[in-house]
Amino acid sequence: MPRTPAAEWLENKIRANGPISFAEYMAACLYHPEFGYYTSAESRPRRDYYTSPSLHPIFGELIARQLHEMWKILDSPRDFYVIELAAGDGLLAGHILDFAASYLAEFYGALCYVGVEISAPRRQEAAKRLERHVLAGGACVQDEMPTAIPAGCVLSNEFFDALPVHVAEWNGMRLLESFVDCDENGRFREKLDEPSLPDISEYFSGLGVKFARGQRAEAGLSACRWMDDIGARLGRGFVLTVDYGHEAAELYHARRAGGTLLAYRNHRAGEDVFAAPAEQDLTAHVNFTALERAGCGVGLQRTGLVFQTNFLLALARRFGLGNPESRNDAEALKERAAFTNLIHPEGMGETFRVLVQHKGIEKPQLTGLEPL
Repeated sequence: MPRTPAAEWLENKIRANGPISFAEYMAACLYHPEFGYYTSAESRPRRDYYTSPSLHPIFGELIARQLHEMWKILDSPRDFYVIELAAGDGLLAGHILDFAASYLAEFYGALCYVGVEISAPRRQEAAKRLERHVLAGGACVQDEMPTAIPAGCVLSNEFFDALPVHVAEWNGMRLLESFVDCDENGRFREKLDEPSLPDISEYFSGLGVKFARGQRAEAGLSACRWMDDIGARLGRGFVLTVDYGHEAAELYHARRAGGTLLAYRNHRAGEDVFAAPAEQDLTAHVNFTALERAGCGVGLQRTGLVFQTNFLLALARRFGLGNPESRNDAEALKERAAFTNLIHPEGMGETFRVLVQHKGIEKPQLTGLEPL
């Protein structure tokens, strides 16, 4: 297989400066401005995995219902900001905005929807998809979060799992970090060495993690920095995170002694993270405990953490599935089939979890978090 431009760039960097942390390697593979998996000038669909919005609009429609409830809890502010991180080509945003425009008119009038996407080609796709909402003044697409979010919700679906992670291993005496080196033939290989940052050891000790000898784990320092930034910018409102992962006690259990780092290509998961740099997605399970801890430092409180099954079923139980009266039988059948996939315990339903945090509100009660 021909070497990718990313592989050439990474090899030159390592030969010039020595081994790099896995976090730096992962960041380059995913986000390098020229060849990154998510940032390449090539405008390509996300072909290596399925996401909930890609299955059916019902996912976005139910999230719209939850956002509408959040707006009412905040006393229906004139401007309600929804900041979607990693908005991609605007698929989820389109489902939310289309539904709100059709069925939640007053809420739609208050929406200030900001799709945040670092890839220029995807921003262009999103702007085209959301054109009628942009022209109506209720949406925009940009490469950064707004400096201030007076009232609203910061929303993400499969964002935190794609942030770079540091990989650590306990050798029985001390914690070591995974670095990326290359041999004389340019093949990438792992090298264990002393941690590059004291934050790595502090990350695990702060969570009370006890490692077994040889156990490996990922430290999501970048995810914590993002949550810290989100909380600092949010005035009043919510953070709604949909992703796959676990709380710390479960994530770092001995049965996951090899860690959770995976590569995805052509809808197949693999463990060879050095194959075809920037041509495959790299991901690690989200540590929801760490996200909560990071949020607490900037005023974000835990509203609740549930499986996607619970979140969607609770909303559907109260509001129904979309608006069946506006659809024919075939459309209703397709909708129900997609909904089943979204909530199935052996599929997305209990792979994904929904973490909601709040700020500046006293004990909000959200439908999506209600026990079934």
